[in-house]
This record gives sequence, structure tokens and C-alpha cells, in this order.
Amino acid sequence: MTFPPMINDPDRLQELISADGRPSGWGIDTEFVRERTYFPRLCLIQVARGDAIWLVDALALQDAAPLAALLSPEHGPWMIHAARQDLEALLPITGTPLAPLFDTQVGASLLGFPAQVGYGDLVRQLLGIDLPKGQARTDWAARPLKPEQLSYAADDVRYLGALVDVLGERLDRSGRVSWLQEDCAQLTDPALYRIDPAEAWRRFKGAEQLPPLEQAVLRTLASWREQMAVDRNRPRGWILADDAVRELARCRPGNIGELQQLASLPPAVIRHSGDALLDCIARGLSSVADCPTPIPLERLTPEQQGHLGRLQQACRDLAAELELAPEVLATRKDLTALVRGAQVSDIFRGWRAGILGECLEAIP
Repeated sequence: MTFPPMINDPDRLQELISADGRPSGWGIDTEFVRERTYFPRLCLIQVARGDAIWLVDALALQDAAPLAALLSPEHGPWMIHAARQDLEALLPITGTPLAPLFDTQVGASLLGFPAQVGYGDLVRQLLGIDLPKGQARTDWAARPLKPEQLSYAADDVRYLGALVDVLGERLDRSGRVSWLQEDCAQLTDPALYRIDPAEAWRRFKGAEQLPPLEQAVLRTLASWREQMAVDRNRPRGWILADDAVRELARCRPGNIGELQQLASLPPAVIRHSGDALLDCIARGLSSVADCPTPIPLERLTPEQQGHLGRLQQACRDLAAELELAPEVLATRKDLTALVRGAQVSDIFRGWRAGILGECLEAIP
């Protein structure tokens, strides 16, 4: 069995970039690992151009300049499936999210497929091809890569062009190309990938409803942990577990002895970061005035439950009319926010706002 060439030096990569007869649009996928790091460690970039496929060994190419040249906007639109994590993995090379895009998962969702339809399912349903499974959780940082890994990686881009042809034709026929462009443009917004440690507290479910003292301390702890994870390039949980953040915010110890009483804090964390944690707690307590008084998120009243049910039914009816999965139009969270008083314009943008606006606002 023959496999696509593995590109592991700049000269061969330059040959790929300079090749004549380039058709419009390149298929792309990535393989990365991040179990031990904060940022994804890019291992492999799969590129498809027409019938040709290349596997770029990102670990072997120490100079990012040739990769940046490959991933320039002039080679777009880039054909990709479920783009967000791949765009994040490529950010250290591209600087900004890869664009322009044709995300085949997004395109399929606008034609009635589930919002999270998988690449293999799409290839099977649209092209009648069954792809082998089994390498999704492989160690892509290991070298040399095994033949089955190379085959799996190549298949991830082999059919992107064919999927784009089928999906593009159907989207054009249904008048939904602009929908695809809007949704793909959102994926290329740099703000989507920007790290703001000050906003890290929002990862904790229910944080908005915590008492002001507890919320203030949780905010400073979450911000400190996020910045430390970024600086050390280590997973957040390796810096401080979620349970420890919550317990520290709840108990608010004032000295090392009190820190040692907390079951969620390993001794090593106290040794290395005890003073920093106490400083976070102190800063949180001094900033409590900046935390708004929490508004208890009470259960929906029977009247609100009825309103939610009517909104959901209206959304299902509209989705059926448009031959879309309902979650592509609006999620339960979106509709619950409307029941609690949000405006349609607060929740929906672009084509969804235009389609859902009058429909949902008319529901009593």
C-alpha cells in the first residue's frame, strides 16, 4: 500500500506551495495533542489539492515561515470539517484564524444534517464511502507514524473536495450560500480564540449566582490559574483543580495553616503556590464591590414553562419547514434566555435573526 508523501523539510514544502496548476481551494485537517499542555501541540497537517494529498510533519519543521506561506489566504477558500479546534491549533503559525473557510460540518448543518455531524458520517451519507475507524485517539506526536495512522490522516482530507462540491451545489440551489458564509466568518473572528484570563471565571457553572465574596475570590483565582497555565503551557487542572478553586472561594483561608486544612489542595500546590493563592484571595476580598449582587436563577414558573414550550414548538415547526435540525436554528439555552426577558436581537445575529425575529417575538 502506498501513502501520501510525508513532508518534513522546508524545500519539499516549498515545492508544494509553488506547484503549478493549483485548483481553487485546498482541503486541510490537523492532528495535535494537548493532554499535557495548555496550547495544542501541532503534530501533523494534512493538505489535499485536487487528487493529491500531502502530510506535513509539523514537528519536524522547526521554521514556521514555510508553513505560514502554505497557510496564506491566497490558497483559500480552505475546505475543512469542524474547523474550530484546527484553527486554534494553527494559530501559532497563521497569527490569525485561517480564512476564508468552507466548513463542511457547518454547510451540512444548513442542509438538514445534525449540527455536530461527523466527517465519516457525512462521507458515508453523501458519497457512499465507509471510512475505517480506530486512529482518532492515537498519539500523533510519536515518530515514526504507523501505516494505519498515515492512511487515517490522509482519509481526513481525501474527500473534502467532493463534499464541498455536493454541499456547495445544494446550498446554492437552496439559496443558503450566504448563511454558510456568515457562519464560517464567525469561526474566523480572532476574538473567538483570544485568551482573557479575567474572563476565566465564566468557565465555572453557576458562578454568576454565587454570593459576592465567593464570586470575587473565584474570579481572582480563576484569572491567576489561567495566566499560570498560559505561561507554563500546562493544563489548567495541573495548576489548580476546579474543586480546589471552588473550595478556596468558599472557605477563603487567610494563612498557610488554613490552606493546609483544605482537602482539595495537595501539599505540593501549597508549597509552590500557597503565597500566590493567599494573595489571590486577598485581592478578591478587596474587589468584592466590583461584583454585582447575584440574581438567583430561579426555576421557570409554570407560565414561563408554557412560554418556553410554545417557543420550542415554533422553532421546531420553522425548522421542519426549512428542513433543518431545530438546534441549528436555536438551542434550549437560547430560548430560555428569551423567556427570562432577553430580546431576540440579544441572542441571534445574521440570518438567524432575520428568520427567527418576527416568528419568536409573536409567540405570547
